Amino acid sequence: MDALTRQPVMISIIIPVLNEARALPATLQHVFSQTGEFEVIVVDGGSTDNTLDIAGQDGRIQLLTAATGRASQMNAGAQQANGEWVLFLHADTLLPKDALLTIEHLSPQVQAGGFKHLFSGRAWSLRLISWLDNIRCRWTRIIYGDQVMFVRRDLFNKLGMFPDESVMEDVLFCEQLVKVTKPVILDSYVITDSRKFEQQGIWLSFWRVFLILTSHTLHLPIPARKFFANVR
Repeated sequence: MDALTRQPVMISIIIPVLNEARALPATLQHVFSQTGEFEVIVVDGGSTDNTLDIAGQDGRIQLLTAATGRASQMNAGAQQANGEWVLFLHADTLLPKDALLTIEHLSPQVQAGGFKHLFSGRAWSLRLISWLDNIRCRWTRIIYGDQVMFVRRDLFNKLGMFPDESVMEDVLFCEQLVKVTKPVILDSYVITDSRKFEQQGIWLSFWRVFLILTSHTLHLPIPARKFFANVR
């Protein structure tokens, strides 16, 4: 099917939010600059700042509420989604230009994927961590949430959506995903706000992530849970 006869593919963009008034406007600006057929579903987990006002003032946004927690919020958004794809976008992450068109033109055999990752900060240590993370993702195909995971909606539902866990829902879901398909890693970069790494300490944050992932691999209790604290 050529470009003239290709049918548009609906993409449901699901954004979980919790007190994201600072980051959300830029994220939405990058979303609505995209070309293609898409819907935007913002799912609030109990914000006490003006996040709801920001999302509610744009009539193109479907605004939902759900129990606090990314898994709960993203699953609630997916249940209301109409797209062939569900794309999970963190409120502090910016989509690259033509991200949705790229997904729309993927082969029908592609069932899931994500993007390369880049922090917003300019420190060489942040660039190194992103580089290492991109190598890890190419090797394992385990896509973290800040790499903007996208999955065909039927497959997402078939796999049972995100597990109802307070942390690492992205890793746990993707471990099931890679058993049934090989996600693609697109060449363009999403940009994630580096505020958490900068506020908690770049190398300390990296060490905490390493401990968390190592413990998960070894089926040990998850340590360093301070890393998951909300930073706004």
